[in-house]
Amino acid sequence: MDKLKCLSFFKCRRKENAEVAPENLHVNENDENQERGNWSKKSDYLLSMVGYAVGLGNVWRFPYLTYNNGGGAFLIPYVIMLALAGLPLFFLECSLGQFSSLGPVSVWRILPLFQGVGITMVLISLFVTIYYNVIIAYSLYYLFASFQRELPWSKCSVSWADGNCSRSPFVTHCNVNISINEIFQANKSWVDANNLTCINGSEVYQTGQLPSEQYWNKVALQRSSGLDETGVIVWYLALCLLLAWLIVGAALCKGIKSSGKVVYFTALFPYVVLLILVIRGATLEGAAKGISYYIGAQSNFAKLKDAEVWKDAATQIFYSLSVAWGGLVALSSYNKFKNNCYSDAIVVCVTNCLTSVFAGFAIFSILGHMAHISGKEVTQVVKSGFDLAFIAYPEALAQLPGGPFWSVLFFFMLLTLGLDSQFASIETITTTIQDLFPKVMKKMRAPITLGCCLVLFFLGLICVTQAGIYWVNLIDHFCAGWGILIAAILEIIGVIWIYGGNRFIDDIEMMIGAKRWIFWLWWRTCWFVITPILLMSILIWSVIQFRRPKYGQIPYPNWGVALGWCMITFCIIWIPIMAIINIIQAKGNIFQRIATCCRPAANWGPYLEKHRGERYENMADSKKETNHEIPNISDSRKPE
Repeated sequence: MDKLKCLSFFKCRRKENAEVAPENLHVNENDENQERGNWSKKSDYLLSMVGYAVGLGNVWRFPYLTYNNGGGAFLIPYVIMLALAGLPLFFLECSLGQFSSLGPVSVWRILPLFQGVGITMVLISLFVTIYYNVIIAYSLYYLFASFQRELPWSKCSVSWADGNCSRSPFVTHCNVNISINEIFQANKSWVDANNLTCINGSEVYQTGQLPSEQYWNKVALQRSSGLDETGVIVWYLALCLLLAWLIVGAALCKGIKSSGKVVYFTALFPYVVLLILVIRGATLEGAAKGISYYIGAQSNFAKLKDAEVWKDAATQIFYSLSVAWGGLVALSSYNKFKNNCYSDAIVVCVTNCLTSVFAGFAIFSILGHMAHISGKEVTQVVKSGFDLAFIAYPEALAQLPGGPFWSVLFFFMLLTLGLDSQFASIETITTTIQDLFPKVMKKMRAPITLGCCLVLFFLGLICVTQAGIYWVNLIDHFCAGWGILIAAILEIIGVIWIYGGNRFIDDIEMMIGAKRWIFWLWWRTCWFVITPILLMSILIWSVIQFRRPKYGQIPYPNWGVALGWCMITFCIIWIPIMAIINIIQAKGNIFQRIATCCRPAANWGPYLEKHRGERYENMADSKKETNHEIPNISDSRKPE
């Protein structure tokens, strides 16, 4: 049965007053927690959280969702879903990490039965970091490509463009006269080759592919025909990917002590660029029309009757705030115990949502100008995701005076938006290693962090082949969807329904001070009822609306879809596996074992003894640790 024991998961903690080893460079003498370290400043933490929450989706997904779901009307369900689902989960995770000073796996000492939920979060974060850094590599490539007198996608180059490359529709066929009474339709190239003339009004037009679209597919990606055709590694994307991982590794080599300083630039610089883009966009002809489609006169409040709009609002809030990924717990675990995590949660959530709205003005003002000069409607140029970031927006920037300058700014902004989200994701992984192997991390934090980055770089090489974009889309489609929803639902059920919402509130009050009952009324309502119902509704809706993944109009082969299911199954299978393992380890009959696993472990509580008070005065400590064995969870404390 010893083989079934979970690796160091319930290991008791060391003595809090032990001296920090000289090699433990990620803590200093001013840290409250000399074992794990703390943020050097409150601002380090807040900027890291803002950087983690504010990511690429705020720029390339939210503006499109707003436009597509009624414009300004969409802000109503968006704000409501923030209050009912996003903020309650965000506050819960911040409180959980800060109270225990543990990462997303070890924090489940609170409820051993759900230990696998933490493993699921970390595994999904691991999969996402693989492809997320590939997107950062795309941004790096476009950033470097922008340092030219003329942007390479500003016109159709003979070196890579084909006959379909055109900003305006072009003639493919037309009617011609061969003789007085003989008229027939011919290919336009044949007509030109034979020096014939098309009959007026008989031309058949075809919409061309923008130069930026062909550049994205033929040059940047060298995209193959599908997932079946892997092709070769695109060497310049591989180098950009390596550079992206070197940046991440360098920023995290000393843990939060180094990343906490880097985020002062990576978290704040995007706001400078957005402000510049908004100001520049507002001066362009056609900008007002673009903004009216985004959040102005074109708003359609009738859309509020559509359930799809409310689902989109809830989903966007859920993913935008990065809840249930493990990163919020990991970052909050380095807070000082008495930090006001309540106000932090409010500040970060509001900042995230305002950033999304503000980014929309930068996007739609310039897209409105693009529509104006091309003689199209805004609806014809609006895109989302990769199509916005690497086709539509670069196309618009290429037509601005000083296009390379604006392109450098835009892709540098995408780079910084992606990097600080990536910092937190990698910190989630290293924090998990820190909790499981604290002595090793003390001595070898930098080599282990760099080693993780190196391994993830090699795993990501499949995403920079000619079929790389299909892999990126596949991982995103499966791993960043249902698994996170399942983890979030189990998280709130475990902490609020099983551990006890009132008990959890008592834990929070140990950190932020006692509050009146009316203060907790809203949080109790959301945690116990509203938020779980909303999350379950989104999950059920997602299952009902499931469609086979495809990239553009290219479907995925059966083996690709099967592989996607295998990836998400591998992530969530640990939830029942760890529940079974912990039940087997417990003592008594089956009902007693389950009951034991539904109680906190003996070493659950505040990390430092001085914070435990009377409620946790009997918490297990290092005196019970022998040979690094795991305390039996049957010794868990009974509910208070």
